[in-house]
Amino acid sequence: MTMPRALTLIVYAPALVGKDGRTVDVIRGMENALPGLRLEWRLSAGGRPIPLPQRDAWLVESIEDGEFPIVCNGDVSYPITVTGRESSGLISPGGQPQLQVHAEMPLDEPVIAAAAAVLEGVADGARAFWGHASPYGYGSEVTQQFRRSTHAPEFSPRGLPMLNLPEKLSAPEIPWFLGWLNYWSAAAAKAIGFPDPARDADLIKQARRTASGGWVVQLTDTPLDYDNLAHLDTLKRAYERFPQVGGRVTPG
Repeated sequence: MTMPRALTLIVYAPALVGKDGRTVDVIRGMENALPGLRLEWRLSAGGRPIPLPQRDAWLVESIEDGEFPIVCNGDVSYPITVTGRESSGLISPGGQPQLQVHAEMPLDEPVIAAAAAVLEGVADGARAFWGHASPYGYGSEVTQQFRRSTHAPEFSPRGLPMLNLPEKLSAPEIPWFLGWLNYWSAAAAKAIGFPDPARDADLIKQARRTASGGWVVQLTDTPLDYDNLAHLDTLKRAYERFPQVGGRVTPG
């Protein structure tokens, strides 16, 4: 059987502190957003799912060095996974270490329908600064947008603007880049000037407010496809609208 493409979801949040209960909030947020999902298995060293009868307690006790291990849905034919990784302050905005929550799931109709709610559940659960959900493979595109020297071109091969590396950004609330679905906390939304009723009418129509006061903003009707010229044009317009993304303009 051919597996569908994958949806990658990442949120960027304050670093975990001790046995941080946000780990459980993240997992429950995912489960509440995707009907029927139960993330009650861990993975053996060989990748075999092992049941977790006391998942929440195990998860909190398993936090180590600011990270939490992979938990999954236990279905190797339809894998859904989530894990937490710490990003060093040396490579994070403002020199502050961060928690990065990474989730991956098949990019099929049920996931697409629930994707905005899943992103909201994970991001609000982690108390994230910002995050995104994008089809697997987006990373190779974004990598080409990062400015690694003063002699870098003005645009990527796709014609997208060049972005400053994360460690060059002044504050953790500033999103590094734009994805298909974008989570902006209240602080991140303020930093980039969203929403502006006069300029963001179309985006607001496809946005949802989260319980924490943040936003989930969808750029394209279907998952972002860099080979789709209409999608690429939408992405370019969004970058033009939000020059603070990627630190191209310092928030006022």
